Amino acid sequence: MTISLIALVILLALVFVRVPIAFAMAIVGGVGFGLLRGWGPAGSMVGNAVFETGLNYSLSVVPLFIFMGNVLAGSGIAQGLFAAADRIFGRMRGGLAMATILSCGGFSAVCGSSLATAATMSKVTMPSMRRFGYSDSLATGAIAAGGTLGILIPPSVVLIIFGLLTEADIGKLFLAGIIPGILGIVGYLLAVMVAVRLRPELAPKVGETHPMTRRDAVSVVAVLGLFVFIMAGIYGGFFTPIEAAGMGAAAALLIAFATGGLTREALWTAFLDSATASAMIFVIIIGAEIFSNFVTFAGLPDSLSSMVEDLGLSPWAVLLLIVLIYMVLGCFLESLSMILLTVPVFYPVIADLDFGLEILSDPEAALIWFAIIVVVVTEISLITPPIGMNVFVLRSVLPDVPLGTIFRGVFAFWVADIVRLGLIIGLPVISLYLVA
Repeated sequence: MTISLIALVILLALVFVRVPIAFAMAIVGGVGFGLLRGWGPAGSMVGNAVFETGLNYSLSVVPLFIFMGNVLAGSGIAQGLFAAADRIFGRMRGGLAMATILSCGGFSAVCGSSLATAATMSKVTMPSMRRFGYSDSLATGAIAAGGTLGILIPPSVVLIIFGLLTEADIGKLFLAGIIPGILGIVGYLLAVMVAVRLRPELAPKVGETHPMTRRDAVSVVAVLGLFVFIMAGIYGGFFTPIEAAGMGAAAALLIAFATGGLTREALWTAFLDSATASAMIFVIIIGAEIFSNFVTFAGLPDSLSSMVEDLGLSPWAVLLLIVLIYMVLGCFLESLSMILLTVPVFYPVIADLDFGLEILSDPEAALIWFAIIVVVVTEISLITPPIGMNVFVLRSVLPDVPLGTIFRGVFAFWVADIVRLGLIIGLPVISLYLVA
């Protein structure tokens, strides 16, 4: 365990000096494995990690779902979702911010990426909120927080990666994410209502609603239809999650061409962005696999389980400690890297705990519940300083808005997320109701 902890410190030090997390994990894992086992076995381990990850058929869902989201982002469907949401909330104080939250939830249902959701919706919703006099803090806070829904509402790339790491049923993980995702939307809407009630100057004007065109209605129907098509296909046994990714990508292309919003340039951009994002994810997965092999060989998971048993901590205390570690790490590490780094270490610990609840007596149910907790904590990390990846995405898209303004804007949504996290931990049925 001492060796593993030293390795973790070295890993964090490399990250702080701006070594990319994928290479930092690969370097520490490869060198550590070599020191413990020998350089020959270490070279074989690294080679196998690269080879097996690159040829892993299950990972084909990642580029396909990313491509599906990029195609829909380039087709202008986000504008249609925002117009529809604005028809519901537009005349309320803070209505445009609430419409932003709702449209982010709808877009994330077919996008699967928090960063892509935040970047796309900032271009769609920010001009309208500024035109009607919304403060930059509330506007950017709503976009940054709404964007976090992209990694929870299925199809979620993060849930897919979690399922591949733990061999959990990806279809059940998708189902488990629906109610917590809806709860997140409701919590964010309440956060906007409370914020504008306490500080009316955040949204001083009640704007007119955006006119909803026929194309906007088609966009809403298309998004809902695609979401139902993927979920019903997976859960109904018509196709596997891998096949669902291919079907979803093909359906997204048909929708984009049918609505007439996908130009040749937008299609090329979707291909390029999907290839870039997929390559980045695969490199991170390879680095995490190398580091995971090292800490497993060093005995860190077994040592942690033994330490928990020796300390006599209750299962709930252990879970809260793990959640606290995630929240601290989330302030410094990117979300996908954090999950790839920590899940192989913490999952065996959680698997050995008995929480004393009948609903968690099934190990698979406990794993799915833990997956949702991890993803929600990761969502919180996306808007938590000093990193807050969604905040930095908005900063790059809106360079005239200071980082401090965005972080002030997300505070109300951060509080709503903490409340949601407490509910999910205390009431596992929220995550497991649709799975049972």
